[in-house]
Amino acid sequence: LVVGDVRGRFKQLFQRVEQVNKKAGPFEILCCVGDFFSDDKQNEELIAYKNGFKHSKYIYYWSYLILYKLFTSLVTVPTYVLGPNKKEHTKYFADLADGEICTNLTYLGRRGVYTLSSGVKIAYLSGFEAVNAAESSPSEHEFTKADVIAVRNSCLVSKNCSTEYRGVDVLLTSQWPYGMQEKENANASKLVSFLCREIKPRYHFCAINGTHYECAPFRMPKDETTQFELCTRFISLADVGNPNKAKYIYALSLKPVDKSRLLDLVQKTTNEISCPFIGLDLGGAVSKNDSSENRQYFYDMEGGNRKRQGGENNRRDKRPRIPQIDQEKCWFCLSSPDVEKHLIITVGEHFYVALAKGPINKYHVMILSTKHVPCAAQLSPEDWEELDKFKAALRKFFKSLGQVVCFTERHYKSVHLQINVLAFEEGYAWKIKHSFEDKAEEFNLEFETLPALDSVKMLPEMGPYFLAELPDNSTLITRQMKHFPIHFARDVFCSENLLNCDEKVNWKECILERDEEVAYVDDFRKAYAPFDFTDD
Repeated sequence: LVVGDVRGRFKQLFQRVEQVNKKAGPFEILCCVGDFFSDDKQNEELIAYKNGFKHSKYIYYWSYLILYKLFTSLVTVPTYVLGPNKKEHTKYFADLADGEICTNLTYLGRRGVYTLSSGVKIAYLSGFEAVNAAESSPSEHEFTKADVIAVRNSCLVSKNCSTEYRGVDVLLTSQWPYGMQEKENANASKLVSFLCREIKPRYHFCAINGTHYECAPFRMPKDETTQFELCTRFISLADVGNPNKAKYIYALSLKPVDKSRLLDLVQKTTNEISCPFIGLDLGGAVSKNDSSENRQYFYDMEGGNRKRQGGENNRRDKRPRIPQIDQEKCWFCLSSPDVEKHLIITVGEHFYVALAKGPINKYHVMILSTKHVPCAAQLSPEDWEELDKFKAALRKFFKSLGQVVCFTERHYKSVHLQINVLAFEEGYAWKIKHSFEDKAEEFNLEFETLPALDSVKMLPEMGPYFLAELPDNSTLITRQMKHFPIHFARDVFCSENLLNCDEKVNWKECILERDEEVAYVDDFRKAYAPFDFTDD
C-alpha cells in the first residue's frame, strides 16, 4: 500500500488502511510519501493510537513523543514514512532509535534502497531538492545531488539476475519529477527526474501537491546499464481525507523484478506514451558524465572495466582482439600463485576439479584446464580424452547419489576454460531442458539442439559460444552472444522449476568463509574418492 500526504490525519489513515487490509490484504507494507506530520495539534491525534484509544471520543493532548514509548501501537500494517519536507517538521524525526517512531511505524531515512522479505526493492528519497544541490551539508529536509547519486549507485550495484540491469520495483519521493506537468508544479525537481531515468522504477510514487495524477506508462531509454527499455508508471497521490475525495491510497501486488520473466518486463502495452525525461534540459542539475547514457557501472569478474572512452584517438577498434594472457596472473591456471588451492578437489594431467567459488550447493564444482586454454573448442585430442574421463567419473559419482548432472561452458567474457558441474535429483531430469528453454525465451536467445558432445569438432572453430550438456545426452548450444547474460546458467539452475533459490543467481552473493570452503572440499573429496581415476 502507498498513501499520499497524511498531514496529521492519523486516525483517518489507519482506519482506512485497516478496512483495505481486511478486504484485499494482508499487505506486507504501507509506505507514506509527502508530509506525514502537520501542526502540533493534529499530531496529537497519534496519542490515541499509541494509548489504545482508537474508538475513544476523548483524546488526551499530552506529548505523544513520551506516550508512545509506553503503549503498544495499534497500527496494523508495518508503516514506513519518508522524512520531512519542511524545516518545521524536522523535530518529529529527531532522536529516533533505528528510525522507529512507534511500534509498526518507522522512518525510512534520508535516502536508500529497502528490500522487502519478498524481494521487492524500494528506492526512496526524502525531502525537497536543496536550493544549492551541489552543497555537501544541506538541511535535514533537503536532498542534494550526492544523495541522488548514492541512491542511483545503490540500485545499480544490487542488480542480480543478469548482466543487464532490470530496474527497481518502486521509487518513493515526496517531490515531483521535472518534466511531468511542470507548468502545474513549479517546485518539481530535476534531480528526481534524473534519478527516475537512471534507476528505471516500475512504479514511481510522489505527493506534496495535493492532487491525484496517474499518466499512461512510459519506457525509459536504454543506456550503458541495460539494453532493455523498461516501463515506468508514475502516480501522484492526493492528501489523506481530502474534501474532493481524490485518490490518496494505492494498492499493488508485485513480483520482484529479479524474479520476473524478462518477457513481462519488456513487453509493450498499447497505451504507452513517450518518456517525459528524454532530451530533458536538466539545467546544470547533473553533468553529462553523471548519466548512465555515458557511463558504465558494472564490473564483471572476467570482463574488467567496460567504460567507454571518447576522443578522436580512442575510437573503438572493431577488429577482433586476441587477449594476451599472463598465466602467472590467471586465476585458474594451476601454476598461478593466485589460484585458491584450498578449493582444489582432484588434479589430473590436463584438468583439475575444484569447488566453485560462491557455490549454489556443497556439490557445485568446476572442471578447469591446468594450463591456459580459453575454451573447449581449442582442446587437443589428448585434452579432450581426459575431459571425457572427468565427465564420466562425475556422472557415475552423482548417479550413486540418485542424481543427474549438467555441464555448462560459457566462452564469453571468460579467459580460461571453465566447465560448471551441477547435479539435480533424478526426478528433475526432464525439467532441465524446459528450464533452459524458458530462460532462453526470457532473454530472447535461440539454442540449437545437438546430440551428445563427443568431439571437439562439434564446437565452433572461432568466436564465443555457450553450451549445456543435459542428462538426456543432448547438447544445447548458442552463438548468439551479444549482451549474453553472464549468469545465464545459474539463472536456469536457481529458477523456480529447479532449485528455487533465486537469491543464489549471483555467485558473489554466495561467497563462503574459507573454513566452510575447506569443509565442502573435504566432504566432496571423500565422497568422490571411489570414482577418482587420477588416483589409479
